[in-house]
Amino acid sequence: MRKILVTGAFGQLGSELKVLSAGMSGFDFLFTDFDTLDVTDKLAVAGCIKDYRPDFVINCAAYTAVDKAEQDKELCFRLNAGAPAILAAACGRSGSGLIHISTDYVFDGTSSVPYKEDDPVNPQGNYGASKREGELACLENPDTLIIRTSWLYSSFGHNFVKTILRLGRDKDQLNVVFDQVGTPTYAADLASAIMAIISQSAEEHGEWKPGIYHYSNEGVCSWYDFALAILRTGGIKCRVYPVESKDFVTLAKRPGYSVLNKSKIKNSFHLTIPHWQDSLERCMRKLKPDG
Repeated sequence: MRKILVTGAFGQLGSELKVLSAGMSGFDFLFTDFDTLDVTDKLAVAGCIKDYRPDFVINCAAYTAVDKAEQDKELCFRLNAGAPAILAAACGRSGSGLIHISTDYVFDGTSSVPYKEDDPVNPQGNYGASKREGELACLENPDTLIIRTSWLYSSFGHNFVKTILRLGRDKDQLNVVFDQVGTPTYAADLASAIMAIISQSAEEHGEWKPGIYHYSNEGVCSWYDFALAILRTGGIKCRVYPVESKDFVTLAKRPGYSVLNKSKIKNSFHLTIPHWQDSLERCMRKLKPDG
């Protein structure tokens, strides 16, 4: 029986991993969040890993409030850089394979072609900078596997899909930016990819393949396109107007282009990645009973 420790279990990805775990034979899961494991506490992390002795640790814990991070830098860096450093060091001592989740915000968004894993990084705000520092800390443990993702959403937690559904029901019209382009990622798909990676490495002749990888759903869209698709799929009649980023004043700068090249993760782990529109429809079917 292989053991998997999941941090940040109350978040979108952690919640999807919990759903997925119910059908995963051959694995024992320990799901933790800040109420049961403070990932910024070296002694707590060391004790948990020593007692549970996980084969794999999936770090879903993160500070994700992008704008608040500009005013709450200390906490942002403690969670996004300090905690990964603690986890990576503890996993190094125990021999546990660490999967750490990172973000497209490590790039500045000025590219015109999908970002590859070895492209230069240039984060534009505290959130992106803290996540990049977390990557570097994790890479101190050469057995760490980092997955950068983008535009994460789920039927769990707070996200763009739920926000657009709520606003679409409450308002006659919405303004959504059209000059920020990327790819939505359904957290359930990312959870499945993570478990596929772990399952392959846990096989008798499996191989752990550390390094940095990119994962999002297939396809490309703007936030405006995404909002239209959400409302259309949800059967909500609300007019959506495309506006420029300059018309929205935010504390943190968003990447104008954050499409991720996924060739490495697909080829390394033989993954087939769904298109974002198909995944959105699957997520919406879970959300409709709540609507």
